[in-house]
Amino acid sequence: MNRTVLLVIAHGSRDPRHAATVQALVRRAGALRPGLRVETAFLDFNLPSVRGVLDRLAADGVRDVVALPLLLTRAFHAKADIPAVLRQAPPSLRIRQAEVLGPSPLLIEAVERRLYEAGLTPGDKSATGVVLASAGSTDPEAIAVIAETARELRRTGWCSVRPAFASASLPRTEDAVRALRAEPGVRRVAVAPYVIAPGRLPDRIAAGAAEADVLADVLGPSPELARLLLERHDAAAHAARGAVAHSA
Repeated sequence: MNRTVLLVIAHGSRDPRHAATVQALVRRAGALRPGLRVETAFLDFNLPSVRGVLDRLAADGVRDVVALPLLLTRAFHAKADIPAVLRQAPPSLRIRQAEVLGPSPLLIEAVERRLYEAGLTPGDKSATGVVLASAGSTDPEAIAVIAETARELRRTGWCSVRPAFASASLPRTEDAVRALRAEPGVRRVAVAPYVIAPGRLPDRIAAGAAEADVLADVLGPSPELARLLLERHDAAAHAARGAVAHSA
């Protein structure tokens, strides 16, 4: 029997597509591990709130919780917002915050899945430039992770890959599309949104992809992301058990 509850913490959005996509992803992860209790909470805009779910888990007699930020990089929400709300949890809960989702080879696989679903094939790679378009951040660590993810995607065989950002950082999606058009060997340009769920910033990415040949979907409830949620849970739960054993 699993000893922990997996609590997936998303940012939340006024766009109803956001919460629906997050819930679909969490359901898919739960279906892969039927014995694991998986809960969803939101930092803002949507319910249930993180505090509300934590109070309910404590009332249910749960002791151990793995709190997983549904984030692709370690930016402000993972470093500040989520730890702050977790510190307000009922004292009966033992909570371990898992690592964010990125970087991971599974994310690269999910990006490629969406590109193929948008009409590309593995045979198109050598002539296709890809804009890896993320939400954006002012955190240098997060920006560095996006840049490295773009390099990792390029190593899978795409002609060229450039990162872009919907906010806070440059270049914008439309500028990266134009830059790729000018690169030797690039005969088509695809935009791959490196975001989990629809919302205002993903819509901005889509608008910036107007001059691209291909626009992929957001990562959403892909099987790769569902597996990644469980990987992050398992790593955090294993570390927690190891810490208990070490202190015993």
